Amino acid sequence: MQSASDRQEYPAHWEADVVLRDGGTARIRPITVDDADRLVSFYEQVSDESKYYRFFAPYPRLSAKDVHRFTHHDFVDRVGLAATIGGEFIATVRYDRIGANGMPASAPADEAEVAFLVQDAHQGRGVASALLEHIAAVARERGIRRFAAEVLPANTKMIKVFTDAGYTQKRSFEDGVVRLEFDLEPTERSLAVQYAREQRAEARSVQRLLMPGSVAVVGTGRALGGVGRSILGNLREGGFTGRLYAVNRAFGPDVAELDGVPAHRSVREIDGPVDLAVVAVPADHVPAIVTECGEHGVQGLVVISAGYAESGPDGRERQRELVRQARTYGMRIIGPNAFGVINTSADVRLNASLAPEMPRPGRIGLFAQSGAIGIALLSRLHRRGGGVTGVTGVSTFVSSGNRADVSGNDVLQYWYDDPDTDVALMYLESIGNPRKFTRLARRTAAAKPLVVVQSAGSAPQGHAVRATRLPHATVSALLRQAGVIRVDTITELVDAGLLLARQPLPAGPRVAILGNSESLGVLTYDQCLAHGLRPHPPLDLTTAASAEDFRAALAHALADDTCDAVVVTAIPAIGEGSPGDAELAQALRSAVAAAPGKPVLVVHVELGGLAEALSAAASTAPQTDTRVPATPGRGGTPAAPVPGAGARTATAGAPAVTPAPDGKGLTATTDGAGPTAGGAGLTSGGAGLTSGGAGLTSGGAGPTIGWGATAPATTPADSAPPADTPDGPPAGAPEDTHLIPAYPAAERAVRALAEAVRYAQWRREAADPGKVPEYDDIDVKGAARRIDALLARGQGLTLSAEDTGELLGHYGIHVRPALPAPTPDDAAEAARALGYPVALKATAPHLRHRADLGGVRLDLADEEQLRRAYTELTELFGKPEELRPVVQVMAPRGVDTVVRAVIDPAAGAVLSFGLAGAASQLLGDTAHRLIPVTDRDATSLVRSIRTAPLLFGWRGSTPVDTPALEELMLRVSRLVDDHPEVVAVTLEPVVVAPHGLSVLGASVRLAPPPARDDLGPRTLPAY
Repeated sequence: MQSASDRQEYPAHWEADVVLRDGGTARIRPITVDDADRLVSFYEQVSDESKYYRFFAPYPRLSAKDVHRFTHHDFVDRVGLAATIGGEFIATVRYDRIGANGMPASAPADEAEVAFLVQDAHQGRGVASALLEHIAAVARERGIRRFAAEVLPANTKMIKVFTDAGYTQKRSFEDGVVRLEFDLEPTERSLAVQYAREQRAEARSVQRLLMPGSVAVVGTGRALGGVGRSILGNLREGGFTGRLYAVNRAFGPDVAELDGVPAHRSVREIDGPVDLAVVAVPADHVPAIVTECGEHGVQGLVVISAGYAESGPDGRERQRELVRQARTYGMRIIGPNAFGVINTSADVRLNASLAPEMPRPGRIGLFAQSGAIGIALLSRLHRRGGGVTGVTGVSTFVSSGNRADVSGNDVLQYWYDDPDTDVALMYLESIGNPRKFTRLARRTAAAKPLVVVQSAGSAPQGHAVRATRLPHATVSALLRQAGVIRVDTITELVDAGLLLARQPLPAGPRVAILGNSESLGVLTYDQCLAHGLRPHPPLDLTTAASAEDFRAALAHALADDTCDAVVVTAIPAIGEGSPGDAELAQALRSAVAAAPGKPVLVVHVELGGLAEALSAAASTAPQTDTRVPATPGRGGTPAAPVPGAGARTATAGAPAVTPAPDGKGLTATTDGAGPTAGGAGLTSGGAGLTSGGAGLTSGGAGPTIGWGATAPATTPADSAPPADTPDGPPAGAPEDTHLIPAYPAAERAVRALAEAVRYAQWRREAADPGKVPEYDDIDVKGAARRIDALLARGQGLTLSAEDTGELLGHYGIHVRPALPAPTPDDAAEAARALGYPVALKATAPHLRHRADLGGVRLDLADEEQLRRAYTELTELFGKPEELRPVVQVMAPRGVDTVVRAVIDPAAGAVLSFGLAGAASQLLGDTAHRLIPVTDRDATSLVRSIRTAPLLFGWRGSTPVDTPALEELMLRVSRLVDDHPEVVAVTLEPVVVAPHGLSVLGASVRLAPPPARDDLGPRTLPAY
């Protein structure tokens, strides 16, 4: 019979899904009285050696008393957690609170003994490390601050689990047992260990989806044209190197193959492992497919099927159940409503998508939540679309659809150390976890460029998005702070990506401009100035310039130490001596090859041939053969060879991607009956995209090259690498670093270059991010005591002026007092107490901080002026009780500014700065940084607003004390970072004078801090 303490409410919030070291998933949950049979079954599958390590003696089976003890917990002093897969235990952990004498105890005792047991078949998967993170978080929640563990010296695996966790530890050896004691408070090292494990696990989980050894396409109809049949054909024709299987329950017993691929009625019938299943069946049939896949040991799913959260509340619940069901079996999901995934690596050649052609192999990773945008991106990169010429191939492509499970964060984890990806391009319709995305983006951007288009609209249906109170512009600013190259359009995304994939980063903003058109050079010069670059005067080579003239001028510019980048402008020239396109391209490439350290861009007008020639030797562009060699699949049957490498025939079946009824988008039909697999998720929103046998086209016409020129139709040779060099050019071809991107407009080239300059500057600064200063006069403990006392009054409150001043004073932030003046006599008395000259201000909400409305009177030198001003205010704006007037001593003249800090539930703590006044508010001229702010952050924050010149002596004014302003912001950052209960701080106005500053108004709001999942154990988003 359970005691009262055994009947504690079940802590459902401790349940979590986690990604393990090998990329699989497991569920962690509390152990309850209903788990007795599972516990016994689990223990029977543990080896005698593991049992010995757990109990320090032979222990072949659990007694009834043991089972009762290990399944009955009060969830306070005794807690047990289990890691489960398929509903069965694979590992357990428990803690028992103990007192100073080592005996069982209750609070306030803050130490507990902890012990683990992991099934032998699952050891080495990181299960114990994940359980340690979760049991430590539970213990901290229950007031336990320290764990103790006794381990046999031979149990080196478990000792390593504890010692590698990064907590502060003590270690001793007594009576043949190693005793470990460690504090549970997260440290920098423990968080670093946790983030590193998270990165490895999540990267591995994506790798399993992108590098499968075998793929089953579920929903491959016998009739031509369905989605499943099209994806099967795309996999075959792309040259997938592993085993392929076609699955459809409608296959008769006489169907053994489909298009040369083994055919089965069920995944269960497949003789051999299946790493990835592509699901293209109606949504109501998906649960049965997931069960089959889970029981067969499939590692991951790409769900093309629609009819989920994008379709309404019923679909949203269907999507939740899909994720829960897949995670039960340890599988991860891309989708549902996904366009698919692509990996161009020669080791895989995976095209498990609706794209009818495999993109050229290259160094760019693509992620798109929208299928239609994914099509546009692939089209522009694959077929020189969008006017930016030259071929730059793709390493991997992921279209996440509703991103119910795998998200952009997971793909970033994979790209971070993927040797095949040099540049990451992402189209994000929403950011589910901005705090984590910002952390991952900062780390990724320090290693390779990350270019992002973020939709400014509301999140699409089907996307689980955390609520944020921050405006879109603020989120964009925070992404830039994290090193993200934030652009606004798909065109800008491709423009920047092509430059970054081909050219070195510029060392600075100095740009040389040369070419054979004076007017185009001047236009480029003006664009450089508009984008904050420092261009040299354009060098006009005249229209008579030869290829050698271009080469010599470019070589001279590249050798110039005062130049960081070069823009070459070129227009068609007429005459016998005019260079041909190929000749000019070779001249430019030879100059770049001789001095490859600076980026070079070409702006061309009506020179499609030049643009083609500049990229003709792309290492990702195929050269000769039209066939992909048949490669033996893993485990036996080779993948089918390509009959023409991408040129679809009627017998191969055309992809079922057709114009939507309104003519604006795409609709993909599912094999068999049921809802469409593409549905609303495969519409282009007016882009007019079509997908046919010859390849992808944008806007109904071929991609443009230059202005007005149209690219020739793609030939079969454009669709597959040469047989002798599947991922590189023929011997002797130039390297990618010598490829020069060519743009049809100066503004596009310069905009891409400006983004590269800013990113390069961020990379240099990120190498030395600065430090968070220490100030001797900050009283952290005193502020904590005051906050606790104030919160005892209520769960959330805005502090009074007196309490605000006292709390800020603990951090060296002093607010000039403002005394209430409900009557003229009170105003006179307040002025006498403060000392003249004074200011009289109305603090009513509609007049507060609005000096432009006339609610402030300054420099009142005596009582007569004060009483006259009081009368004027009341006559203009109403009774004193409506105005709420206050008297404040005058501050030295300066520039009025505003400093704010807020804790956003999604993005975290954010510090904002701008000038005070309606004009700055109207223009949105505010800069933002994530807290904690370093000294370098504060310096850049002051200078990043457009009105910053007013602080530095604009038009002959006296510069103000910006170091004092930076120190103030650092103190506010420390306050919010040290005390998360401080959820909002506003200092307005802060008058920054030539010497010092004055805080004239302040408000502080306290509340219990929002949960910070980035400090807790690793978990997948809950469903």
